[in-house]
Amino acid sequence: MRMLLKVQMDTPASNEAIKQGRLLETMESTLKELSPEAAYFTVEDGCRTGYMFFDLEDPSQLPKISEPFFMQMGAKVHYSPVMNPDDLRKGLSAIMPS
Repeated sequence: MRMLLKVQMDTPASNEAIKQGRLLETMESTLKELSPEAAYFTVEDGCRTGYMFFDLEDPSQLPKISEPFFMQMGAKVHYSPVMNPDDLRKGLSAIMPS
């Protein structure tokens, strides 16, 4: 299932993670593991924030993905199922009257 992972990092905790080199390591390992179709990084609500669109093969992957962000950066982590245009077209076609 295609998912959006939003990671919003606590500023003091992520500052420390940057100083220790852990933020880059965590991001690199997450990107390698997820192989996202897209990843973007910005500031939201005054916090470092990352958005990654990836295919979730099994829900049991969620702790492995989330815990480094929780433990090392005091992050808020949110997952949302998402659709691309083909998925939307297929979904809307299924509910259209015949």
